[in-house]
Amino acid sequence: MAKRAHTAYMTPGEQIAGTVFFVIYLLVLPFAAGPMFRLAAELLGTHLDPGFQNALYYYILFAVTLVIFHGFLGRTSRHLAENLGLACRTLVVGLIALYGLNELVYRLTRLVSATQTNLNDVSISAQINDAPHMTVLIVVFLAPFVEETLFRGLVFGNLKGKSRTVAYLVSCLLFALLHVWQFAVVNRDLTYFLLMVQYLVPGLVLAWVYDHSGTLWTSIGLHAAANALSAWVLLG
Repeated sequence: MAKRAHTAYMTPGEQIAGTVFFVIYLLVLPFAAGPMFRLAAELLGTHLDPGFQNALYYYILFAVTLVIFHGFLGRTSRHLAENLGLACRTLVVGLIALYGLNELVYRLTRLVSATQTNLNDVSISAQINDAPHMTVLIVVFLAPFVEETLFRGLVFGNLKGKSRTVAYLVSCLLFALLHVWQFAVVNRDLTYFLLMVQYLVPGLVLAWVYDHSGTLWTSIGLHAAANALSAWVLLG
C-alpha cells in the first residue's frame, strides 16, 4: 500500500519570489498585459493576433512559474510517484464533487444575482470561437498549471502549516477574486463580486484534492479535466 505523502514545502526563495510573482499576476497583469502587447506591436511594426497574444502571455507565465518553482515541482512530482494510486482516487472523487457542488452553487447564484452574466465565461467562449486550438491549449494545459502552482502550491501549501482553515479560506477567496475583480472594476459594478460564489466551490475542491493527495499534480489534473470538459461543451 502506498504511504500517504505530506505536502511538499517551499524554500524561502520560492516563497519570496513566488509571492512577488503572485501579486503581479493577480493585480497588475490583468490590466497591464494589453498595453504591453500593443506597445510591442508598435515597436515591431506588426499586428499581434489576440489568440497569439493570449498564448504568448500564458507561455511566459508558464516559463516564469517553472523557473521560480522548479524545486517545489520536483518535490511534489516525487510525491506523485510514491502515491499514484491515492492521487488517482482523489482526482476521481474531486471531479464528482466538483460537478455535483458546482450545479448547486450555480443555481443558488442565479437566485441572488439573476441579472449578472459571468464575463469570464463569455470571454473564454469568445476566445474559443476566434482561436479554438490556442485557447484549448491555454485553458486545459497552461492555465491550470500556473493557477494551481500559485493558488494551491504557494498560497494554500504555505498557509496550511499555520492554519488549515485559513489556508482553505484565503486560497478559495483569492482564486474567486482572480476570476471576477477586473470585470467588476472595468464595469464599475460592485454587485459583480457576487459571482465570486461560483468559484468558491472549485477553489475548495481543488485545495482539498491537493491536501488529501499530498501532490499538486492531482489538483492540476482535476483543474485540467474540468476545463477540458467545459471546452468540449463550448466546442460542441
